[in-house]
Amino acid sequence: MDNEVTAKMEPEGQRRPFKVWFLEWMETIIVAFVAVTLCFTFFARIITVEGISMEPTYFDGNRVVVTSLAGQAKKGDVVIIVHALEDTIIKRVVATEGQWVDFDPELGELTVDGVPVKGDEFQIENGITFVPEYSGEVMSFPQQVPEGCVFVLGDNRAHSTDSRYADVGMVDRRNILGRVILNLYPFSMVK
Repeated sequence: MDNEVTAKMEPEGQRRPFKVWFLEWMETIIVAFVAVTLCFTFFARIITVEGISMEPTYFDGNRVVVTSLAGQAKKGDVVIIVHALEDTIIKRVVATEGQWVDFDPELGELTVDGVPVKGDEFQIENGITFVPEYSGEVMSFPQQVPEGCVFVLGDNRAHSTDSRYADVGMVDRRNILGRVILNLYPFSMVK
């Protein structure tokens, strides 16, 4: 009986045929590819930051992971916005529906519901938030954020086309592709 068991087992040192080995590896690669594709199609996306409007938080060329499954965007979240300008943009939510937005020219700060929001709340410099002086292109303030919308600013306030400008204005939540959850390149967790 021991001889029968021994005969059915592969002899030590015998290799599987190349075809079997190749098909097993191909199956592994295809399953991994499908899993990654599904993940990045339905759960997360990788977006490349273009421009300087979010410096010093994100720089031109950074790659960020964005998901729409992280819940509704709230104050302080960095979001990717579509249909606001010709290109997809990355900005920070600084006010949500029902809040009043204004700017204090003496402090150089945003005010939300009459309370100054210092830059260091978002890890940026204080006193750099002003309403640009481009007549016809800039919204008038104070403004109340409409229902279903958010007010966004870039972290590089002097070089950002954001909700202060009529071209962007109040951003409809339906135009938010998702929240940034990870800086993939160079790697760092979102602040």
